[in-house]
Amino acid sequence: MAYQKTVKKKSGFRENLEAIVIAVILALFIRTFIVQAFKIPSGSMLPTLQIGDHILVNKFIYGVKVPFSGKVLVPVKDPQQDDIIVFKYPKDPKLDYIKRVIGVAGDTVEIRNKKVFVNGQPYVDSHGVFRDVNVLSALAGPRDNYGPKTVPPGKLLVMGDNRDNSFDGRFWGFVDLEAVRGKAFLVYWSWDVQKPLFSLDRLASIRWSRFGDIIH
Repeated sequence: MAYQKTVKKKSGFRENLEAIVIAVILALFIRTFIVQAFKIPSGSMLPTLQIGDHILVNKFIYGVKVPFSGKVLVPVKDPQQDDIIVFKYPKDPKLDYIKRVIGVAGDTVEIRNKKVFVNGQPYVDSHGVFRDVNVLSALAGPRDNYGPKTVPPGKLLVMGDNRDNSFDGRFWGFVDLEAVRGKAFLVYWSWDVQKPLFSLDRLASIRWSRFGDIIH
């Protein structure tokens, strides 16, 4: 006598639940190790990044890290000069900051009357902008006259492109490599957040031309 094996069919609810769980795990994996979305809340990186830009950050480019600790499991490369990076703010790791790398470990950085020098040579500052014609002395703060200071091992010196209006490494020090989340590489959405949320002006404020912009 032949026996027929009965195959239990999964319920629709169970199938949907499994699909959701798999999707959540996959999304968490991608967000933790590969790419993560961030938005730009301030003008410290103007004109490179606008307030209201939504960007994607490559988290794999600097190596596979242990979640939460920042320890590198699989090294790839370290951040380089001119990279735009997202990192945990040294004074409050719960906050994410975005700035441009100016100096890496071993570099000596100095600013003289708004001009940046790295290792005694003028820094090719093609992204930095200066909107205040006034030059502050070193006694007034490090904005326009800084250093010289040498970047310690395992650290980075970062600045915002909007040099006269950026609270960055000149004021609070160096970024630890373990605090780096990744490298910004793409604008996927952008609009003028100053417009009212529910209005025709809000729709008109979408910056279509910035969609898909590669971040340099």
